[in-house]
Amino acid sequence: MHDIIIRNGTIVDGTGSARFKGDIAIRDGLISAVGTVEGEARREIDATGLLVTPGFVDIHTHYDGQATWDGELAPSSWHGVTTVVMGNCGVGFAPVKADQHALLINIMEGVEDIPGAALYEGLTWGWETFPEYMDVLDRVPHAIDIAAQVPHGAVRAYVMGERGAANEAATADDIVKMKQVVLDGLKAGAVGFSTSRMMLHLSKDGVPVPGTFANEDELLGIAHAIGEAGHGVFEVSSDMTPAEPELEWMAQVSKENNAPVVYSFGQYHKDPEIWRKMVSVTERANEAGARVFAAASSRGVGVLFSWEANLHPFSFCPSFQPLAAMSRAERNATLADPAFREKLIAEQPVILEQFAGDDNLLSRREIMEGACFNYANMYSMEGPGGIDYEPSREMSIAAIAEREGRSPREVIYDMLSAREGRQTIYYPIGNYAYANYDHVLEMFDSNSVVASLSDGGAHVGVMCDGSQPTFMLTHWVRDRTRGGRLSLERAVELQSGITASIYGLDDRGTLAVGKRADLNIIDFDNLSIGYPEMHYDLPTDAKRYLQKPEGYVATIVAGEIIRQDGKDTGARPGRLIRAGSHYNKAQLREPATAG
Repeated sequence: MHDIIIRNGTIVDGTGSARFKGDIAIRDGLISAVGTVEGEARREIDATGLLVTPGFVDIHTHYDGQATWDGELAPSSWHGVTTVVMGNCGVGFAPVKADQHALLINIMEGVEDIPGAALYEGLTWGWETFPEYMDVLDRVPHAIDIAAQVPHGAVRAYVMGERGAANEAATADDIVKMKQVVLDGLKAGAVGFSTSRMMLHLSKDGVPVPGTFANEDELLGIAHAIGEAGHGVFEVSSDMTPAEPELEWMAQVSKENNAPVVYSFGQYHKDPEIWRKMVSVTERANEAGARVFAAASSRGVGVLFSWEANLHPFSFCPSFQPLAAMSRAERNATLADPAFREKLIAEQPVILEQFAGDDNLLSRREIMEGACFNYANMYSMEGPGGIDYEPSREMSIAAIAEREGRSPREVIYDMLSAREGRQTIYYPIGNYAYANYDHVLEMFDSNSVVASLSDGGAHVGVMCDGSQPTFMLTHWVRDRTRGGRLSLERAVELQSGITASIYGLDDRGTLAVGKRADLNIIDFDNLSIGYPEMHYDLPTDAKRYLQKPEGYVATIVAGEIIRQDGKDTGARPGRLIRAGSHYNKAQLREPATAG
């Protein structure tokens, strides 16, 4: 007797192989049969006319705090994701000494735009070491599975104290101690180690993340923990300037430790073609025996402007500052005043000195100035079929203003005031230099490029890229009209089989007998992404952008339906993944329980 049989679905198995019609049976949390399934089940689901895919494995999220208090892990769980990897970009909350709580919260708030008030309220701590943090995660029931990486920033502060937080050079003794801390985390089941080398990544106080300027001795020394543990990914967020030396040490890390290295990657507006060089150098490194992967977004790295967002073209105007703390109703009333409208439109923004310029491919000052003045790179998201994440130049604020004979700031003001002050404008800070996604299609042609960078749980006041798994299916497979598309098989493989394989999660990511029963049943014809809306549902009623999809008939984790017809069922079969050969499969598959 099977627990569940899914009948007559169109199966896309996550391997890249052609879709086929068939059944899938589930028993004891695992896939027990694929193809034509005989026999009975306690529950049967008719999937006629529906897609059946693996659950998506999202390898770049920031639920490090949220996972300690939230079992649902929205928005990722809403978008077909059944496994998330967190602890990216070198930021996280363990290891930590008692007097470093505020430091790590300030870093996370500054780098990932997660409200500090929510973190202070939501984090109950109860750990010091990374293994102790893992134990806390293990006790929280979740809808989906979580995997954690050891973050360089926290490790550096823990081992080196103020010297580490201030990015002073590590001594040989410091490196030995940091390697041991990382090794302890990996032995406790962490799936990797992460670091940040981006000047964009600053704490709330404007200080670069600990580890930003780490030299090769430090990076290579810590990486040996992965080789010694026998598992783990080395994840890097880097400015890639210059690209070749950065990729050289990454390839060395990979080859010395027999480990995958994953680095954040995209098209940069300052140098729109440098991505080709990065892919070429990465491919050559892999031909020479490394395993290095460029992690690319499936769409523009896009900020959403709205009156409620943390950033928009009037954010730095003195007259707007009092409105930021107002309720929506109070703000809308003030914005509706013609005299205030005239005043704010005429007022010049004041860019804060803390956003100093630099020579990197992406800088905070560039982003902030662009948010105020780069009207050709701001777009209306309203397309003929709804939200348009690939708008043409004709949809830019500059083009609209020219057509209508108005100033760009007038157009922005009125657009943001629509929909009762909830309208959004799209401002892609990266991956959109030519106002199309032709380059993304080229990127995903390379086996050295992996779909990533959803940033689930992060940048909640300016972005909502946790909807990317749904975007991959809607835009790239079904809806794109401005160029080529991805096949359905490739789009599913990119965010299930491939991502699971890179992180050594070989018990999931594809639909085969013996694999973990993590699946999606999808009404593909009616799959859609909702309009981004600001919600006030984090601890202390802090805000975050969310997008709800339509079309997920069911999402199944370890054989239990966690979402049905877009609603949370309350099931919490998800658990902490503990990686490593010393954990047997029974331990890997055992769901967490409360307590």
